[in-house]
Amino acid sequence: MTRHTLITELKGVGEKRAALYKKIGIETVGDLVFHFPRRYTDYSKPVTAGEAMIGEHAVIRAMVIKKSPAARIRQGLTIYKITAEDDNGDRIAVTYYNNRYAAEALHEGEEYLFSGRVSGNLTRREMNSPSVLKIDEENLLRPVYPLTEGLTAAMLITNISEVLKYAGKGFFEDALPEDLREKYSLCGLEQALNNIHFPKDDESAEEAKKRLAFDELLRLQLGMMMIKSRNKTESSCKMDIRAADMQKFYDALPFEMTGAQKNAVQDIINDLCGTSPMNRLIQGDVGSGKTAVAAAAAYFAASNGFQTALMAPTEILANQHFKTLSEMLEPLGITVCCVTGSMTKKQRTEVSEAMEDGRCLVAVGTHALLSDTTNFRQLGLVITDEQHRFGVNQRAVLAGKGKDPHKLVMSATPIPRTLAMIIYGDLDISILNELPKGRMKTETFAVTAKLRARALGFVKKQIDEGRQAYIVCPMIEETENELASAKTYVQSLKKTVLADCRTGLLHGKMPAAEKDAVMSDFKEHRLDLLVATTVVEVGVDVPNATVILIENSDRFGLSQLHQLRGRVGRGQYQSYCILIAESFTDESRQRLEIMTKTSDGFVISEHDLKMRGAGDFFGNRQHGLPDLKIADIATDRELLAQCQKAAKELIENSPDLSEYPLLKSEIDEMFSRNGGAAEAL
Repeated sequence: MTRHTLITELKGVGEKRAALYKKIGIETVGDLVFHFPRRYTDYSKPVTAGEAMIGEHAVIRAMVIKKSPAARIRQGLTIYKITAEDDNGDRIAVTYYNNRYAAEALHEGEEYLFSGRVSGNLTRREMNSPSVLKIDEENLLRPVYPLTEGLTAAMLITNISEVLKYAGKGFFEDALPEDLREKYSLCGLEQALNNIHFPKDDESAEEAKKRLAFDELLRLQLGMMMIKSRNKTESSCKMDIRAADMQKFYDALPFEMTGAQKNAVQDIINDLCGTSPMNRLIQGDVGSGKTAVAAAAAYFAASNGFQTALMAPTEILANQHFKTLSEMLEPLGITVCCVTGSMTKKQRTEVSEAMEDGRCLVAVGTHALLSDTTNFRQLGLVITDEQHRFGVNQRAVLAGKGKDPHKLVMSATPIPRTLAMIIYGDLDISILNELPKGRMKTETFAVTAKLRARALGFVKKQIDEGRQAYIVCPMIEETENELASAKTYVQSLKKTVLADCRTGLLHGKMPAAEKDAVMSDFKEHRLDLLVATTVVEVGVDVPNATVILIENSDRFGLSQLHQLRGRVGRGQYQSYCILIAESFTDESRQRLEIMTKTSDGFVISEHDLKMRGAGDFFGNRQHGLPDLKIADIATDRELLAQCQKAAKELIENSPDLSEYPLLKSEIDEMFSRNGGAAEAL
């Protein structure tokens, strides 16, 4: 039996069960054994039914005293009810739904350990579909797995036991060198796999988790380092520092760049003049001046005779960049063009010709830049904005329109250094940690819904003073029902002090042209109030907008709230952010207080990472980052540091990992599960 043996080779796994396994990503016995528990239930410390807290998970020791006949409630639903009693005489009602086997396994007069969420009332405790152990079981620390309907933990445990018992030696071949395992106090792979599924105690489970998490983080680090080393090819677009007069660029700006901006520009110039293509991330908080840094990079490239392409995730943002870059670069004789999906065929043809013959030195656009009809005369620099919104393949297609062009990534999503080193492990990082002079801090308030009327009154006061405002609707997932709720919210404002305000609605289901029209009306002050979904998180600058009110703010991540707050405070006026929650829990109050106390996006992102974990950091899956099954970047920071050190040692010893073929194979497999990321390895 090898890791690639199909799951159907195991006893009891026919086509039906194999289909259930496939739903959770398990097709081979290797997939099965590396399907790790998300937690464990400790059956060694049961409580009585009376001690079990309603609404909480508990383990109760009780004897089955009655089994009621199966009751068929309706077609497709059969209920099995069991009554059990503990030593104190307190009873618990156990119910199973469509699970005859679980009910038949329980016998009157025998004691069991029941594990599950407790419901009921003061006089009666209940459990629905609990997990059960006999009281004479030896191993009382039991795994809890991610499952799908029809697949039980007992099935997994039976099948995993068979694999671990009969797998051949090759199955447990350890990819980590013995000296590395000793150096970092790691157990062997076979021991780790046995203990992660069937630990004798908490210590053996933790030892197994440490080893398996180390494996994941090490593979991730090594993969990123190999991508980075592959990028260090001979540059085809090497530039000359003497070709550009950067002082001329700085003098033409209507403002003075911050020290952080100038440092970032210098980092970029050094890269552009280096022997290898640049791969750099400019990471800066909202309003830190990333676009000006991009303009400086484009100016330097143009001075060297190279074209620049800047790709933004939305047409709104592409148009904003086009306007900003045009204002900065065209007075210096550099032509900027815009490429978007809403252009007419004639406009597209004219722009394409200008790009192909070199008249257009800077092309700003959306995914339209990726089309087959878009070509460059001499593309030397590719800039992508909001990197995590683009897949690896999309960035590769754009870069493929030049010959190994330099790559610059901009992100306004502040990311903790530990997470940035993983997500952007193939990039060098420059951080913009200074805000432009004269920019005022946005005052932030967190209130309950009881103060909504007062908050709307404050919004009206700002509008009456000639300012503009945003209201972000309750969490919108862009489904029809929730879209209807956004429209309903706009209607509800007609019953408030904002009834007479010129109000627009912006949501993700709108065609690009409609979005642009609404944003244009808001920017030109033909609208006083913009009610929006989170699509406004990345939008155009409206310096006259001074207040943003965010409904159901307790349901957003801190980093997303910070991004939304960045829509205001872009002009000369004091700005405000009002966070409304229907009510506060201790956790939501603690989270929202962080927003009121700091405007530092990096500090906020650290809190967000600790509270939500890396998996939820962007609100959805992190683009470009392979899935982690057991490691947690938020909590395994010490382990991450060890893996970074170990990865450097392995690469120094064998740059292509040829001395560690099994480890190299595992890295290839990890990145192949992530589509285009594998192509870089």
